Amino acid sequence: MTGLTHLDSEGAAHMVDVSEKPSTTREALAEGRVVMAQATLDLILSGNAKKGDVLGVARIAGIMAAKRTHDLIPLCHPLMLTKVELEVAPDATLPGLTVTARVKTAGQTGVEMEALTAVSVACLTIYDMAKAVDRGMRIENVRLLEKAGGRSGHWRAETP
Repeated sequence: MTGLTHLDSEGAAHMVDVSEKPSTTREALAEGRVVMAQATLDLILSGNAKKGDVLGVARIAGIMAAKRTHDLIPLCHPLMLTKVELEVAPDATLPGLTVTARVKTAGQTGVEMEALTAVSVACLTIYDMAKAVDRGMRIENVRLLEKAGGRSGHWRAETP
């Protein structure tokens, strides 16, 4: 493992200078899960949740969050994202919902934080919209699954 890039030689936090890095296509895939009672999942999937379309709102929230990552994570660069794709899928084995985000750009720095932020905010939105019926929901296993582009090339998480 290399040194922490957001620390200068004195150990102070700073934004990494990416001006000398070549612009390349960069892509990241992240996922997370919201585990809930089966009755809560059934309510969400029926479209009858009191606050409305949980899946649709979570999808939009995740996309918006990816676009605003630099406002939320102090040392992230503002990026011109070329694609944010967010999916929310039921998973009966949890029971709950699995959220995945794929984010893409052409630039000088990666989009891992944007993908992770999209997933996190989508999961939080699901929790917010269904908490009135299930305060025991759990957000878990938010992680990077894959990244491509840049100097470090392609990376894929090992299956848990």
